[in-house]
Amino acid sequence: MATTGDKYDIVIIGGGPGGYVAAARAAQLGLKTALVEKDRLGGVCLNWGCIPTKSMLESARVLDLMKRAADFGLQCRDATPDWQAIVKRSRAAADRMSKGVETLMKKNKVEVIAGTASFEAPLKLKITAASGGRTLESRNVIIATGAQPNALPGFPFDGKHIISSYEAMVLPEIPKRLLIIGAGAIGAEFAWLYSVMGSEVTLVEMLDNVLPQGDEEVSRLVERSFQKRGVKVYTSAKVTDVNKSREVWRYKIADAKKAVDVDAELCLVAVGVHANLDGLNLDKIGVELDHGFVKVNNYMRTSLPGVWAIGDCNGDPLLAHAASHEGICAVESIAGVPNPGVNRDNVPGCVYCHPTVASVGMTEREAKEAGRKIKVGKAFFLANGYAQAAGETDGFVKFIVGKEYHDVLGVHIVGPSAPELIAEVVLGRVLEVTAREFATTIHSHPTLSEAVMEAAAAAVGEGVHG
Repeated sequence: MATTGDKYDIVIIGGGPGGYVAAARAAQLGLKTALVEKDRLGGVCLNWGCIPTKSMLESARVLDLMKRAADFGLQCRDATPDWQAIVKRSRAAADRMSKGVETLMKKNKVEVIAGTASFEAPLKLKITAASGGRTLESRNVIIATGAQPNALPGFPFDGKHIISSYEAMVLPEIPKRLLIIGAGAIGAEFAWLYSVMGSEVTLVEMLDNVLPQGDEEVSRLVERSFQKRGVKVYTSAKVTDVNKSREVWRYKIADAKKAVDVDAELCLVAVGVHANLDGLNLDKIGVELDHGFVKVNNYMRTSLPGVWAIGDCNGDPLLAHAASHEGICAVESIAGVPNPGVNRDNVPGCVYCHPTVASVGMTEREAKEAGRKIKVGKAFFLANGYAQAAGETDGFVKFIVGKEYHDVLGVHIVGPSAPELIAEVVLGRVLEVTAREFATTIHSHPTLSEAVMEAAAAAVGEGVHG
């Protein structure tokens, strides 16, 4: 039997990196807070995304380094992966992080409610759970339900032959031949992971480049890197047919000029995501959507007063760190704490293949299409002392700046530690630092971060090492 009368300042639906961070911040601000989660705290990011995949990618990085030991004057013969141990390590990392979130909720006295939420009215929720139902009333509701992988028409997920990223992290063994459809961040990361593990990987992208949303020069370098390690890359191409009558399925890949057949034990489909909104009854309460995602403003308000939406369920950027900041923004807006809102132009994006990739702001093409007169400066890691010492010289830092004022329109990094290096640039953009100020900021030597300084200097015509 459902119980009634539970009233809160904030109820958050979903315990991922947006939801649990929002809950913690709400409790810190003295708001009576409940967090509804139907599965494990931490959401996709901690349990099936960011954390376990990065654990597996780190195993691949170490294995790749061991294979190159001779480059460092070391002998390391017959380095091979123990796949079950790699998977076990990744699951352990996910478990530790999820338990950490449980501890964080207890510390902040957030009431965690196990179950599935749906709207009965704009600020009234029905909670369905195995232990019985409840009705919650709240002054505010934050939707933080995330998103899930899209299936490709004609190639539905079956968990055996055609899989999503979820299954790709817990495979019983390393596939001999793996086809990946979609060369965005997820497809690129798994392509690198499994190629290091010994799979014959084929990567197919419908658009013109791998990492198609990024800078074209970066994309081309990543594509060349994949090809050097044996990954077959097809861009401007589609998988048009599959022959399922064979023990190993045969897929037909076609572009404008030719068609080829590729055999693969597994096909990983990584072609984007859609919002988890089923069962919420958003149509019943009148929350406006935009292409299947919840429509919000820069403070995460929906079209309905008191109802907010954060993270992947509200669309791009589909990133855990964006969700966390959106959660803080929404809660502080509810509490009346001044905050600047979320500037999505300053949300960095990262890809953890090899070489790693990170970016913020406009690409060169976007800046030109926006009518900006620009200067471009690059610093190659080949000329960087620390990169030489570390044996990681592929890649560059690229600054795109306004021609007149040297305002930083976008920065794109491909190479060692790119996701770490981009943080400096994001802070600089928030503070409206010019390229020349980046160039005149003294960086430690030898460090990879000197490439940021050098690229900024090159953009304003003051590069020394280029």
